[in-house]
Amino acid sequence: MAAIKFNHPLQVDVVELKRNDFDDPLRRQTANEKNPVADVQDAAHISKRGLFSYYYDPHISQKDWASFKTSLMQKFPASKMVSVSSISGVIIKSAKVNEKSSTKVHIEELNDPQKFTENEVKVISRLDYVERLRELKDEIRHAWGADDRVTSLKLSIKVAKLLMDNSVSEFYPTLFILVTEVMDMLGDMVWERIKTKAECDNNGTRICSLPDYFQSCDVCSDAKETCYNWFCKIGSIHELLPRIYLELAILHCSRFLNDQPFDSLHRLTMMMRGLADPLASAYCRVYMAHCALRLRPYDIGYLITCFRDFKIILSNIIFENDAKSGNSLENRKQLIGLLEPAIEWIMKCIFKGPCERQIEDVLMEFGLGTTPSDLCGNLKCISIVVHHLIEELPAEIVCSHVLEIIKLIEGSNGISYDQSLNFRLLGFKLYEVRPEGELLDSIIGEVLQVINEYDDLDSYLKVADAYFDIVLQCHMDSYLAMILDSISRRTCGRDINENELSSLQSIFIKLLAHHNNLDDLFVLKHFVEILDVLHGNARDVVNMHILRKATRNACICDPATIQFLFEISQALHDGIDISNMRDDHQQAVRLITHFVEKVDYGAALERHLTFLLECRGAFGRINDLKEALVHSSNYLAVKAIKDANKFSGFVKSCIAFSEVTIPSVSANMMQMNLYIETAEVALLAGLVSHADGLVDAAVSCLRDLVQADGSQVAIDIDGIALLMQR
Repeated sequence: MAAIKFNHPLQVDVVELKRNDFDDPLRRQTANEKNPVADVQDAAHISKRGLFSYYYDPHISQKDWASFKTSLMQKFPASKMVSVSSISGVIIKSAKVNEKSSTKVHIEELNDPQKFTENEVKVISRLDYVERLRELKDEIRHAWGADDRVTSLKLSIKVAKLLMDNSVSEFYPTLFILVTEVMDMLGDMVWERIKTKAECDNNGTRICSLPDYFQSCDVCSDAKETCYNWFCKIGSIHELLPRIYLELAILHCSRFLNDQPFDSLHRLTMMMRGLADPLASAYCRVYMAHCALRLRPYDIGYLITCFRDFKIILSNIIFENDAKSGNSLENRKQLIGLLEPAIEWIMKCIFKGPCERQIEDVLMEFGLGTTPSDLCGNLKCISIVVHHLIEELPAEIVCSHVLEIIKLIEGSNGISYDQSLNFRLLGFKLYEVRPEGELLDSIIGEVLQVINEYDDLDSYLKVADAYFDIVLQCHMDSYLAMILDSISRRTCGRDINENELSSLQSIFIKLLAHHNNLDDLFVLKHFVEILDVLHGNARDVVNMHILRKATRNACICDPATIQFLFEISQALHDGIDISNMRDDHQQAVRLITHFVEKVDYGAALERHLTFLLECRGAFGRINDLKEALVHSSNYLAVKAIKDANKFSGFVKSCIAFSEVTIPSVSANMMQMNLYIETAEVALLAGLVSHADGLVDAAVSCLRDLVQADGSQVAIDIDGIALLMQR
């Protein structure tokens, strides 16, 4: 019979071995025989039926699986061209292929004639590959419909063999999804055939209906025989990988034969240890977890075994010697990235469904909750495993084991996942439950002590941002000062990249949301100097939040605050494209206008008028703001009229300001209304000559309106007539 031998992590060769050289668990007659491959530790996990069993909703699992497949396709989009080896003969046979040039082929043959003979590589387009797989899927379905189930099985085996081809590792996740869809289809067809045998007589007449939670004793002998024959057919497949996939595809059919289908699952888990290729091994376990979700009750003992196997696979990749293996650090990181979705799915399956007590029992299997032992036992803790463990655990469980988890993160290896991302995820989890008292103080103190050793600003900001809400809402002022001081020290005299700007933006927005008064922010050490580091869109967003916070108050009176907000408004104005006003630009215009309207210098009217002059010069492109400036100037004039000491010269200055500003307003109707308003102020002050000139200007605007619009606009005729009477 055939066994699989791996000379290279991404290369599969088939060699012939004697029949007694390989103990094949698939060919055993009973599922209750002891498996000599399983070690004592795994057997202990597997035997805990009461601990690891619970019921699972298959509809929810199918939704999760569909979401997983979509995310996998998005994360690893296939390249336009895919190289395939001779293993993928079913694809090469009918698809259009592009062979290498004769010169290149000859050189490769001279360099390594044996490799050239064994692994002749051809290239086809991704679309052709996918289209060929769809054709094969249709052929399997049509053969089944024509009662040619032998052909359906043979084609399915050929499709499963495609997963032995790792010519292009980046294409493997996409290939996995395409192949497993065919496997699922076959499994469903086999299930329906056996179920029909169990529920109908030879003429196809329904004689009974199996309940959802049927037992093997409810199934007739004819249906059992058909089911047993299918497992025997699959057990005769020589290659290990397609044999496992085909049995997994019909795994749920084992419910027709016995009431303990998980016995077969644990046997398959042991068989997968014969798959030396990391990608093939990892994604085979993913498919196993997907297929096992259809079994009831649901058991996670085999997933614990898978998890332990994953640790060994990852450790071999992470700690292998580059010089001996010829595998560079970059290649190993890329391989770990391809394996990550498999780790994520297995961890999701472990923690999706059990009650809190069961989760605590499972955590003991991971080394949490008993002693401060390493999560990974005798192996160095792997950061990517810790990340997905934290991600899947409920926030309450994370909180109850937080100090142990912090130690795990500190001791984890960083090649697979950056340590800072694990601390960041932990912070977001803790925010959901908000620990209190000494525990919270210990957590924040421990985390800050670790990240203070980070030289990388981006890593520091990512973690600090995750804990910032907790620090603010729990009024941990000493830690707040420590964080701001560290940020200031790290940002001094250096350029800030986009990722760092994003984290700083988030930190500033949280600060603004927490403090009701801007004055409380200004007294914070380093607040303004860190703000000056921001630039681009991040600075604009923070500036808009500051203006929004400032304009919520009744008025803005403090000169220092006014000057600070003026500079912020100026920076926002300079970034506005008047010819192409986006939503964010329109918001900025409204905020700047609102700020100008809120300013109040009190009795210092001259200073206020000077401020309006500065605004006209600084924000001259904003049409709505010019209207606000005229209103503010007229308001100052009325305010001065009531003060005899300010009456004469200052009122004339205000009216002159309005007269100069109004012509720059673009809308004629608005101009006319502003002229009328300013003329009323001039008459109130007894400045008749000024009022006459303003009324003439208003009449001129009216004439332009009539000529342009044919008197279709609403005009304040009564207001004009009232002015004439004065």
